[in-house]
Amino acid sequence: MLDINKIRGDFPILHRKVNGKPLVYFDNAATSQTPRAVIDSIVDYYSNYNANIHRGVHTLSQEATNAYEGARQKIQKHFNAAKSHEIILTSGTTHGINMVATGFTDLLNADDEIIVSALEHHSNIVPWQMLCEKTGATLKVIPMTDEGSLDMEVYKDLLSEKTKLVFVNHVSNALGTINPVKQIIDMAHHYGAAVLIDGAQATPHIKPDVQELDCEFYTCSAHKLCGPTGVGMIYGKEEWLNKLPPYQGGGEMISEVTFEKTTYADLPHKFEAGTPNIAGVIAFGVALDYMNRIGFDEIAAYENELLEYATEKLLSIEGMKLYGTVQEKASVISFNIEGIHPYDIGSIVDKLGIAVRTGHHCAQPIMDYYKIPGTVRASFSFYNTKEEIDLFIEAVLKAKSMLS
Repeated sequence: MLDINKIRGDFPILHRKVNGKPLVYFDNAATSQTPRAVIDSIVDYYSNYNANIHRGVHTLSQEATNAYEGARQKIQKHFNAAKSHEIILTSGTTHGINMVATGFTDLLNADDEIIVSALEHHSNIVPWQMLCEKTGATLKVIPMTDEGSLDMEVYKDLLSEKTKLVFVNHVSNALGTINPVKQIIDMAHHYGAAVLIDGAQATPHIKPDVQELDCEFYTCSAHKLCGPTGVGMIYGKEEWLNKLPPYQGGGEMISEVTFEKTTYADLPHKFEAGTPNIAGVIAFGVALDYMNRIGFDEIAAYENELLEYATEKLLSIEGMKLYGTVQEKASVISFNIEGIHPYDIGSIVDKLGIAVRTGHHCAQPIMDYYKIPGTVRASFSFYNTKEEIDLFIEAVLKAKSMLS
């Protein structure tokens, strides 16, 4: 059992008011809130050992380097990567995806095929479209079903010897669907294809084991894991990271530079050009420590309880339409009320202190499938409560009565 009151006490922002009402924060799928321990770690870095890493023999630089590389090791352990240099530190999930997509420019031919799912965030669609434009490769799409799952029979038919790369999210940001990523990976490997998993929405709820999954790449962002914005990671199997060229050129990623020739540094530095977000990476490690102390099994069980409670309450509202009704879901609910634009509902509940997301959630193909402009999305975290859900239901009912 989680001590929710104690947990909520760790998050300063949960004690503020919005429009004169206590904040109810249900936009966790966009960005989670940050506990005091993470905030303190950022303040501590800038207050006590702010220095660049890997480049100085002085004490501050060594302390910063040790804290930064210590965070990399925490991330390695959390995701069960075999080696710490298989963890590349990035600015977030989008950075990681683009790193791989750019690297594959020289690895694909015009008759190759790559596969994406219909449930993807734009960040896991656009970079691959750009890759196909550069290489002439063909982009194929695993279609979705009405309930918000992937059509695995069609996926099976899409795979062939031409398939070189498959990319799919672990959890849909728009619908909460937990995709069968292990099955997707195993089926792709039968044809020798590499697989990239977008874990941005999964990692707040699930503790992935990249060796068990056996994916080639797995990427996520810290800001959905109680960490700061502007930092993330991509795991890559060592053999694949060695195949890919550097994503950016600059300091830190070189071994030797002359005007005639440059040789690149070994992993992971080959992909980490320039001064990184040092404080952010250190804070990322602290955020993982915090969530692991609470326990991901406990987090998942509690969030599922919130999801079931909110789903039952919402379905009691006349005209309610839920999107994404699969059995295996993360704590995300997307919905509309018949005859009411989602933006209008979001605006009214905001006046009552409740933060939800409205729109297409950077997943426009999903909205096109359902022939809707967008949805209201409520996404729950382990620091939310059933009492907050009750306030949310009251706010939705009020919005409905005002807009009907």
